[in-house]
Formats: sequence, structure tokens, C-alpha cells
Amino acid sequence: MLSIDGIDKIILKELISDARMPLNKIALKAGISGAAVHQRIKKLEGSSLISGSHIELNPKTLGYKTMAFIGIYLDKAMNNLAAVNKLKEIPEVLECHYTTGNWSVFVKILCKDNEHLMSLLNNSIQKISGISRTETFISLDQQIFRQIAI
Repeated sequence: MLSIDGIDKIILKELISDARMPLNKIALKAGISGAAVHQRIKKLEGSSLISGSHIELNPKTLGYKTMAFIGIYLDKAMNNLAAVNKLKEIPEVLECHYTTGNWSVFVKILCKDNEHLMSLLNNSIQKISGISRTETFISLDQQIFRQIAI
């Protein structure tokens, strides 16, 4: 397990809030030089704690207003890899998890509206070989969105 100190925590919290924050601004908050911040970030990247930085798109601005979660039942567990490979081809599938419990696979998808969701279910997801049935849950509103606490 990686050991991080208070300065690392300050750096991480600042990067989580804004991955494009200038290193000098982080340095002022952490009480160290910009070069030291850079070295610590490289160390954290090297440890694989930080796996990169990204921007976050607002899907509603792009017309995607329906978030759904789909529990997928497979005919046989051996169909998992083939089904997941087909799910990867569907751009609306944002996440895919192999799970315990009732479903074999649980996916998170983003659609423009309920009609788009229904079309995706009927014409893409449920037609994948090995999928026996699905259960769909529509998200009405995302209440919490955060990174793991440090």
C-alpha cells in the first residue's frame, strides 16, 4: 500500500478539484516549490495512484438526458467475454461491471431520451448472443458524484 503524507493529500485534493490547476498555485497551498509539486505528482503517477487527468463533459449539453443502469442475465457464464466485447461496441455504454448476485453483468448507459433507451435495448443490447434478459433502472437524478476520499 502506498503511503501518502499531508503534502501529497493537499496536492491530490487540489488536482481532484481542478486537474488543470497551475503547479505554482498548488505549491502555494502546499507550502513547497512548484518543482517539488511536479516531483511529487510524478511519484504519485509512478505509483499508479494517479492514472491521468481528464475533462468531464456535461452530457445534457450534448442532448443525453437519460441515464440508465441495466442488469444483464447471461445464458452461461462462459458467454461473459463475448457479451462484454459486443457491449464495448455500443458507444452509449459508459461502464460495464462483472458482478455477484442476480446479474452476470451490470452496465451504465447514457441515452438522449427514453425512446433512445428503448431502441438501444431492443435493437442492440438484447440482440447480443448469450444475453437471456435484462432489467433496466432509469436514474431520475444523480445525487452524489465524487472521488474516493483521501
